[in-house]
Amino acid sequence: MPTTPLKIGVIIGSVRTGRFADKVAQWFLSEIGRREDMDVHVIDLSEPALVAELKLTLDATEPREGALTLAQRIGGLDGYVVVTPEYNHGYPASLKLAIDYVYREWRAKPVGFVSYGGLAGGQRAVEQLRQVFAELHAVTLRDTVGFHMAWEQFDEQGRPQDPDGVGKAASVLLDQLAWWGLTLREGRAARPYEG
Repeated sequence: MPTTPLKIGVIIGSVRTGRFADKVAQWFLSEIGRREDMDVHVIDLSEPALVAELKLTLDATEPREGALTLAQRIGGLDGYVVVTPEYNHGYPASLKLAIDYVYREWRAKPVGFVSYGGLAGGQRAVEQLRQVFAELHAVTLRDTVGFHMAWEQFDEQGRPQDPDGVGKAASVLLDQLAWWGLTLREGRAARPYEG
């Protein structure tokens, strides 16, 4: 019996000017775009309106419209893949800010990671994000996609130097995301999560 495609958010966590995230994200979006069981929604934290609203909300006593819109966007999804760099052994402050603006909407949903950085390939950032998402009652996927020395892993057209290796890693990640996404969606429908 066919099921409705999972609504998957691809969250681009870097907001730096000239960021490398664009190459990594575009590659991953092409990988996930091949799936018929997933409907992709990009949440780019560098969107000007989103950046402005998140900055303004820092000083607000009540949530502003932009933060509420982000919560609605996150809440309407069945799962997420976070594309994150590793900065100084951690993940970007912009990503933490966006995660913290949303609370209940993350619950009982799967989160996967595509990371990039130096020798560790962004894995130290991913391990920290696992702790944050556990506190939000989200389920993080075991397998990730990581690009060590990322700037050396892509050609001038933005294609990975090892398309088979990273393509296989992406396939494993997306298969896990599909299983957890469908299982948790059915679970939330049968019995809302109140954890």
